[in-house]
Amino acid sequence: MSENGFSGFPIPDSGFPIPKHEPMNQRETILVLDFGSQYTQLIARRVRELGVYCEILPYTASADRVKNAKGLILSGGPASVCQDGSPSLDEKILALGIPILGICYGMQLLAKLLGGSVERHDNREYGPATLVIDQPDDLFHGLIERQPVWMSHGDRVGALPRGFVYLAHTADCQAAAMADGRRKIFGVQFHPEVVHTPEGKEILSNFLFRISDCHGGWTMANFIQESVEKIRQTVGKGKVIVGLSGGVDSSVTAALVGRAIGDQMHAVFVDNGVLRADESQEIREMFRKEYPLNLTISDAATLFLEALAGVTDPEQKRKIIGKTFIDVFATEAAKIGKIDFLAQGTLYPDVIESVSVRGPSATIKSHHNVGGLPEKLGFKLIEPLRELFKDEVRRLGAELGIPARLLNRQPFPGPGLAVRIVGEITEPRLAVLRAADTVVQQELEAWEGYWEIWQSFAVLLPVKSVGVMGDERTYANAIALRVVTSLDGMTADWARLPHELLAKISSRIINEVKGVNRVVYDISSKPPSTIEWE
Repeated sequence: MSENGFSGFPIPDSGFPIPKHEPMNQRETILVLDFGSQYTQLIARRVRELGVYCEILPYTASADRVKNAKGLILSGGPASVCQDGSPSLDEKILALGIPILGICYGMQLLAKLLGGSVERHDNREYGPATLVIDQPDDLFHGLIERQPVWMSHGDRVGALPRGFVYLAHTADCQAAAMADGRRKIFGVQFHPEVVHTPEGKEILSNFLFRISDCHGGWTMANFIQESVEKIRQTVGKGKVIVGLSGGVDSSVTAALVGRAIGDQMHAVFVDNGVLRADESQEIREMFRKEYPLNLTISDAATLFLEALAGVTDPEQKRKIIGKTFIDVFATEAAKIGKIDFLAQGTLYPDVIESVSVRGPSATIKSHHNVGGLPEKLGFKLIEPLRELFKDEVRRLGAELGIPARLLNRQPFPGPGLAVRIVGEITEPRLAVLRAADTVVQQELEAWEGYWEIWQSFAVLLPVKSVGVMGDERTYANAIALRVVTSLDGMTADWARLPHELLAKISSRIINEVKGVNRVVYDISSKPPSTIEWE
């Protein structure tokens, strides 16, 4: 998830405790070892929501790497511990004395490594189950005896390792939770991190605060203080340049770096000619008047459109836009003078998804903001948001005073409308798409369910079709509507919009946008489709 720009959700309250500030080098940390679960990132987010900093590491992490953690969580995963060559961990970790919580596959792995048994079952237990708590202390402290939980497993623990006791069971699973209280090693067969386990957050809270002796401290106010100190130490008297797109990630990056070093930070906004209607003017107004930054604006629309003339291949479009941006950016940087650092809005999911070594899952795609601009520009790279998830970036932006209407905007791709026009990019086709997209945004923003939407936009298709308007035959463009729901953009589902809303959007586009006589609705999910069409 690259510079997604914006979110369709209002900024939530963090709900974090407000403890004393801990210096950066003393920050208490929970580590998650990733065994390939689709929920691994969710575990880390839940821990952070409870006020404790959390990082994800590959299951291959060494004991030396994890020895200073306050606690360790082993994620679930798609493999079976009964198979040869299944993912395991550095067994020296088990002797460190660090509290450990194994979830699903993580619990089964603990049982296997510590001398218990894991059984293969033909009947997979998937979906809701009722957990009956047998031992209410420690992990289940304060919870009622019967709890709804979410199961997703085939294998299950048979005989417990020596020193372990049963903590809870379900109708189909005797070892739904286990523990060795003396060694502070716990396992749960269900997933406490998902919303389908309503008391899961309390279970994780017990692991953090009762078992791992965490105190909290992961707040955006503290993160700002830490980051400002770190940026000042790193930059010294040097200069930093930021590529400002107007999206959440780059805007918060610029604001944070600006908070740290003032006019030593130079933000550069490149108008590439493929932005949405009035977006360039909005960015100018925002960052010169409402939230002033040390900002340079480069109007390069003509240059980009000339470079894109006649190009229809989507990858070629991206490469042209990327190369042209680098050229323009380098030119503007040269005008500023000697620049020492480039600040980028790389987020934690970008890093996880782009670097497959973090876990057994294959890399889905590379991200344009992971790894920096070409080394030939001679900048050192700083990534002040690299530890944060998207929702945390929005809270950080709010803490920095960035207007909510920017922080609440939906994601917008780096190549802009160029990847929402299937086929050649021309000024007339851009005008059609901008007008259609404006209708989509107006109607969705007025709809009461807007905050449930991750992205909503129009796509101009490379086909024309026959229609009838005013008793005359037309042969005009088709527009596709793409509206999806998502938590983080890694997966997405098409939004079930009311028929009346779809009808109004279609009617307005056909009646108000000259050159369009047909509107279709995209009902594909990610995967197998992507959110953007190109």
